[in-house]
Amino acid sequence: LSVTGVLDDCLCDIDSIDNFNTFKIFPKIKKLQERDYFRYYKVNLKRPCPFWAEDGHCSIKDCHVEPCPESKIPVGIKAGSSNKYSKVANNTKELEDCEQANKLGAINSTLSNQSKEAFIDWARYDDSQDHFCELDDERSPAAQYVDLLLNPERYTGYKGSSAWRVWNSIYEENCFKPRSVYRPLNPLAPSRGESFYTWLEGLCLEKRVFYKLISGLHASINLHLCANYLLEETWGKPSWGPNMKEFKRRFDPVETKGEGPRRLKNLYFLYLIELRALSKVAPYFERSIVDLYTGNVEEDADTKTLLLNIFQDTKSFPMHFDEKSMFAGDKKGAKSLKEEFRLHFKNISRIMDCVGCDKCRLWGKLQTQGLGTALKILFSEKEIQKLPENSPSKGFQLTRQEIVALLNAFGRLSTSIRELQNFKVLLQHSR
Repeated sequence: LSVTGVLDDCLCDIDSIDNFNTFKIFPKIKKLQERDYFRYYKVNLKRPCPFWAEDGHCSIKDCHVEPCPESKIPVGIKAGSSNKYSKVANNTKELEDCEQANKLGAINSTLSNQSKEAFIDWARYDDSQDHFCELDDERSPAAQYVDLLLNPERYTGYKGSSAWRVWNSIYEENCFKPRSVYRPLNPLAPSRGESFYTWLEGLCLEKRVFYKLISGLHASINLHLCANYLLEETWGKPSWGPNMKEFKRRFDPVETKGEGPRRLKNLYFLYLIELRALSKVAPYFERSIVDLYTGNVEEDADTKTLLLNIFQDTKSFPMHFDEKSMFAGDKKGAKSLKEEFRLHFKNISRIMDCVGCDKCRLWGKLQTQGLGTALKILFSEKEIQKLPENSPSKGFQLTRQEIVALLNAFGRLSTSIRELQNFKVLLQHSR
């Protein structure tokens, strides 16, 4: 598997990104994600899917996303394990997969009372800041804090038509596809010939970028699942680790008809876009008025120091993606394109409410919100430059939610690139 050389649409080579990520970014971002400020993410996992009736068989943990009618519940789940061996349950393989997916996809939402009280305090502090963008979830009584360290992103057994449909609609509805292209945009769909990529190259840069961002996100999520795969239960304990077979199935050039390396290149591309956003948003956080408030003064100061340190690194990276070439057309065209991007992105975040497995939904929402925040930053360069040092900003503001999503989403990409290194080593050994 060779993913090397120069990336299209930006001037950089993959080895420099690998080294920069492994030695500079990854260790620091891992530490940052363990800080209280970045560890808890507030999310509403109970919003109904706005696009289709949820029918992910068993992909709904204990059916708690919405109450499902008795008749819909697979008989093996309804009756617990009592009739596991009866004739009715002779499709036990599917039911066992199902029960397993329920266990693995469940969210551990236990939080100490101390944490809960702290959150009320955080919220009060956040409310006193002046935010210009209200996130629909924040105020909802259904929104809950989730401890991301207790709920690592990994293989959950969520697959099949329900998962396929989510990705499909993300690619289909949200990519700027001309009517002449009949082939589904989902790169996993069976294709006829090479025309898809010639079509992609013919798009203007922005629309090509949009497609690559989605593809990169897809590759990143798949890498996490391959690297944190349920290998087998040993002594009744599940053990997690890299699954080579799964990795090859998704990324090997031979098994993917040459698609795999392209997907991985899009992952690097996404990494660079988010890296660029971090270096652009640094001035926002460098102001003394911004503290990453959790109420613990020393810890907050440490967290901020660590974050600014990461920003220094991102600025020092020599080969950024240059977004100046994007949205640089005439004012009116650029404005409508920006709006189109925003709406497409909003749509993708709504599609995440259709993900049947809670853990996948949690990480899906977090990573799309992180990317959405990165794009918002890249679109707001002028506003960020004009920020006053000591007073809340009118032109550009990030909520705690956006900050947590931005850095955790980048943390996931940094991890993906790190995991990719491990897979490359494993591949060499297995030859």
